[in-house]
Amino acid sequence: MIDIKWIRQNPASLDENLAKRGQDSLSKEILDLDKKKRDLTLKIEQLQQKRNQTAANLSGFPDKKSSQFQKLKQDAAKIKQDLEALEKELENNKQLEDILDRLPNILNFDVPVGKDETENKLIKSWGNPKSGTLHHQDIGQTLDAMDFHSTAKMSGSRFVTLSGPLARLERALVNFLLDFHTSIGNFEEISPPYLVKHHAMYNAGILPKFSEDSFRVEEEFRLIPTAEVPLINLVADQIISPEELPMRLVAYTPCFRSEAGSAGADTKGLIRMHQFSKVELVSITTPDNSEEEHEFILAQAQKVLEKLELPYRTMLLCSRDTGFQSSKTYDIEVWLPSQKRYREISSCSNCKDFQARRMKARFKEFGQKETTFLHTLNGSGLPLGRTIAAILENYVEADGSVTVPTCLVNYMGGMKKISPKIKI
Repeated sequence: MIDIKWIRQNPASLDENLAKRGQDSLSKEILDLDKKKRDLTLKIEQLQQKRNQTAANLSGFPDKKSSQFQKLKQDAAKIKQDLEALEKELENNKQLEDILDRLPNILNFDVPVGKDETENKLIKSWGNPKSGTLHHQDIGQTLDAMDFHSTAKMSGSRFVTLSGPLARLERALVNFLLDFHTSIGNFEEISPPYLVKHHAMYNAGILPKFSEDSFRVEEEFRLIPTAEVPLINLVADQIISPEELPMRLVAYTPCFRSEAGSAGADTKGLIRMHQFSKVELVSITTPDNSEEEHEFILAQAQKVLEKLELPYRTMLLCSRDTGFQSSKTYDIEVWLPSQKRYREISSCSNCKDFQARRMKARFKEFGQKETTFLHTLNGSGLPLGRTIAAILENYVEADGSVTVPTCLVNYMGGMKKISPKIKI
């Protein structure tokens, strides 16, 4: 959420930010609605003062049977009636709130202006892209360890069942990733809930704008689309001591996304699923340290891919490709030989105080009276499905077997190769 005080002082900057994101100007509409709300609030405050004064006059009036007293009672009743009407009008007028809830974050100064992903900026390349034509779904089915067909019968499309060596590979990746981030990055491991209430999704910036992207369970709950949601909400409505910062949290969870609007896209394989597992990194810190922490999270995700020896590149997203909640985002894209291109495997974002304002998460320096909103950051470190896809395509051998990355061999019980049950 963007501070309304900042909008009052910087209307042109707001419109410039929206233009970079390909959206129409809104500052005039917002300021008009804001003035209307403030005028209404002032009238309510004036009437409240008048109500209190009238009540005091009534209680101290000497002659309760006089016409003057009856007139004062009528005035008090009229004030009460007018006050209730104004308070109801203020309560029901949600237009300003709705607009503010749907305003995207302010872009960082170094985010390149661009219309789409073709104008993202290359930051780093690592590894040598391999050639290959085998799609990871075909490799997985040859290994007899990836079943989309039977799974579709019980769950529909965009679900998969992994078995045998690929189920073990998934478990190995979870343990490797958690061990890496807790030891190398000093992240604290968290096991959060997978169901959250609507206000938790609102705090993360997912509701109301992206309501259709998540799964609703009954009336009260939503399935988490990422562990970022429960992790950042651990500091909601709190004032954190600076000594506790940065708070670096890591969690392995299943994630659930409706993939609304993605019909026909990535229908084959593990790239775009309704349910997938992910190891998520979150950092909660001060404004002074958030840019440094952003680079730290990015480096963590990059190191994991280097340990797995998977070729990747890092892109700084342009203005129209940067997410709603984010001020600045790096995407790490892993090489998929079958597609002959890089595909996103990790997104590392600095949301600054955008989420913290929604969830009233603050910190206070020693000796200071005022509190300051925290900064929140997140990064994928990594999604299991896409990582398995990349391993299968980059490590497949001519005979259809798949070499296990060296860093995972111990986690696989010493297994160095996954062999097919069906010859290609």
